[in-house]
Amino acid sequence: MDDPIQTFKHFWRLTIDVWQTGVLGIDIGRLITALAIFSLFLIFRRLFTRFVLSALKRMARKTGNTFDDHAIEALENPVRFIPIVVGSFFVVEYLDFPGTFAIIGEHLVRSLIAFAIFWGLFKLVDPFSQFLKRLERVFTTAMVEWLVKAIKAAFLFIGAATILQIWGIEVGPILAGLGLFGVAVALGAQDLFKNLIAGILIIAEKRFNTGDWIKAEGTVEGTVESIGFRSTVVRRFDKAPVFVPNTKLSDSAVVNFSSMTHRRIYWKIGVEYRTTVDQLRAIRDGIEAYVMENEAFAKPPETLLFVRIDSFSDSSIDIMLYCFTKTTNWGEWLEIKEHLAYAIKDIVEDAGSAFAFPSQSLYIESVPEDSPEPFVPPQKQE
Repeated sequence: MDDPIQTFKHFWRLTIDVWQTGVLGIDIGRLITALAIFSLFLIFRRLFTRFVLSALKRMARKTGNTFDDHAIEALENPVRFIPIVVGSFFVVEYLDFPGTFAIIGEHLVRSLIAFAIFWGLFKLVDPFSQFLKRLERVFTTAMVEWLVKAIKAAFLFIGAATILQIWGIEVGPILAGLGLFGVAVALGAQDLFKNLIAGILIIAEKRFNTGDWIKAEGTVEGTVESIGFRSTVVRRFDKAPVFVPNTKLSDSAVVNFSSMTHRRIYWKIGVEYRTTVDQLRAIRDGIEAYVMENEAFAKPPETLLFVRIDSFSDSSIDIMLYCFTKTTNWGEWLEIKEHLAYAIKDIVEDAGSAFAFPSQSLYIESVPEDSPEPFVPPQKQE
């Protein structure tokens, strides 16, 4: 049997060798120290978030504008990521990887730095869009929204290209390959590109904007919620969303009720045939005077106004009322119509006439000889 002391010494030498060899030629002690360094930066990250960002938020709340508040809120996560990047840098520097692994470590740190930068720029687009909204005087709201999405996509693309370039991957050949792939995809995705072009045309022509009440005959009627790259979301009045391909809204007639300057009232008012000419004139003049004196209605020459004896129908003499309200709000328009209906009823009744309803008259020229005599009830004797 071997000497126990020599056996233990051999075991100890193996332990020391494993400790010193470690991983990639770096002893385990240095790896533990590197882990401790990274843990310190994680603790610093919590302290940085708690104290520094809280102080910045308090300072931003004291300013007169809201841009800095939104900017700090948007940058919170990218800023919290900075201690991780710095910690990774110190860990790589401390471990001092040999050969190829040193290059990998440097590329990793560069990639984390690029990721943090473009993440921050991407998050800043939303608060910066407050300034882009000033362009709504020239462009539509949907165009500004598309511009914001395009800026975000550009930052994503540039950030990805930067990270690929760090790792020595050429972006040019990838783009060329994607171009050939895009041609193949385009042949099978013609509808997608048609809808994209149709969406651009809708926005450029300012057919409608987000929030407008539209009606596409045979397709949908409701309020526009968003205009996307492929489809437009229209919420019907029963609150159900409808996703309409942009080509349908581009190639068909679309009524934009939100663009109305006035709202029309077009009625046919039927009165009884026993109404005299003087009563007809009184009714017509009364309705016209009510509309002309009411501030809720638009007056000529701004809009048309007609109150005329229009036609002799089967059961009535029809008076046409054609006028416009100043408001285009549906609820206010309904209220104005209601008050107008009350006024017309008073005018017709004050003139001594009445509204007609569908009826038929049966005329008998002679009574058959064998028919019974009509019953005439006896009059009450006083």
